[in-house]
Amino acid sequence: MAGGREIKTKIKSVQNTRKVTRALEMVSASKIRKAQERMKGSRPYARLMRQMIGHIAKANSEYVHPFLVEREQVKRIGYVIVSTDRGLCGGLNSVLFRRILVDMREWQAKGAEVDVVCVGQKATAFFRRLKVNLLGSVTHLGEQPELEKLVGVIKVMLDGYSEGKLDRVFLSYNDFVNTMTQRPTIDQLLPLPASDSLESKHDWDYLYEPDAEAVLNHVLTRYVESLVYQATLENLASEHAARMVAMKSASDNANKLIETLQLIYNKARQAAITQEISEIVGGAAAV
Repeated sequence: MAGGREIKTKIKSVQNTRKVTRALEMVSASKIRKAQERMKGSRPYARLMRQMIGHIAKANSEYVHPFLVEREQVKRIGYVIVSTDRGLCGGLNSVLFRRILVDMREWQAKGAEVDVVCVGQKATAFFRRLKVNLLGSVTHLGEQPELEKLVGVIKVMLDGYSEGKLDRVFLSYNDFVNTMTQRPTIDQLLPLPASDSLESKHDWDYLYEPDAEAVLNHVLTRYVESLVYQATLENLASEHAARMVAMKSASDNANKLIETLQLIYNKARQAAITQEISEIVGGAAAV
């Protein structure tokens, strides 16, 4: 029964793996609701900020903020990449990374260089291995991300764009559609999209106090920070949803594998019993 013992060992190993996948599935199922609530709770702020920026973009002010200016030549671009800190969430990160690499190659084919800042351990490790120009990273944001921890990597990109080192900045993350669908997304962060694409219904000017430059610099910075923070929450909800689905699929596959191994074990056991009976009968006949 050496073969039978090996099969029993495999069955035990798969059963232990199933316990882990079931535990991870239940943990993600318990966390996804809170992650969705935080994500949905921040959406109204992001929507109103988008509406206000639409008004400012269409205002007839004499001062034009650099974040609103489209540059003709794009020599260097930057990516703010939001990923997870942990794995075991299916192809959530790999699908996003593949899309980013395709987009990077397109820009590099046009002669543009690429800079990257990463949010999340997986993106940091992946793009560091690729020897991409990694300007900064932040990891281990936890279940309740704080904007203060994101300000550093955001400021790196904002300063680079303001100083003319970057000509365009993109935000990459997984957009949460529903529990079964997470969409890899690349949005243009800087310069801000054209006014026609922003939520704006008016065409007027403002009176700025103390002056237009100070007000716009503060408001537009807050707007960019809100976009990155919202993307972080969207990615967190996507992570829990993807992990829950992936672990459920792994548990189902473990059940099927256990059934298959159990059937193989029964056949091996029956074959061993039959062989023993045959040997006994053969020995009795010889006597």
